[in-house]
Amino acid sequence: MIDEVDARLLAAVQKDAHLTAQELGERLHLSASQAGRRRQRLEAEGYIQGYTACLDPLRLGLNVQGFVQVHLSTHGPEHSRSFGLLLASRAEIVSAWTMTGDADYLLRVYCADLPGLNRLIHEVLLPHPAVSRVHSQIVMDQPKRDGPLPTQ
Repeated sequence: MIDEVDARLLAAVQKDAHLTAQELGERLHLSASQAGRRRQRLEAEGYIQGYTACLDPLRLGLNVQGFVQVHLSTHGPEHSRSFGLLLASRAEIVSAWTMTGDADYLLRVYCADLPGLNRLIHEVLLPHPAVSRVHSQIVMDQPKRDGPLPTQ
């Protein structure tokens, strides 16, 4: 379990992972060593799973963001394992979820352009033996960016 100070620490590092122990201590009204030990404990216990940089997809030439629903025709363990390997091998697929409802998977993808999205769908996803159909949606705008997880 985390206490209120841990929750504030988690909220702070989600907003700025570069905070030093000194800066965390100032924000949490703790000494730098106490703040550093708390962060290390939260890392060791798996509350903090890692640190990443948020990149601008447009600056990287990734002009198309989309969501792709994947419907499987078969659900055996070998096909699931094979499809999982396919997901892991494609950089365009930045996240994937197994879903309840109509679709089996929901994929978040970034491609340079529409022909790139078309190739991903028609040359990569649809040829997989377990895939029966896909449904794609192209993101027009993202009024709310991926945000921090609620900590309280």
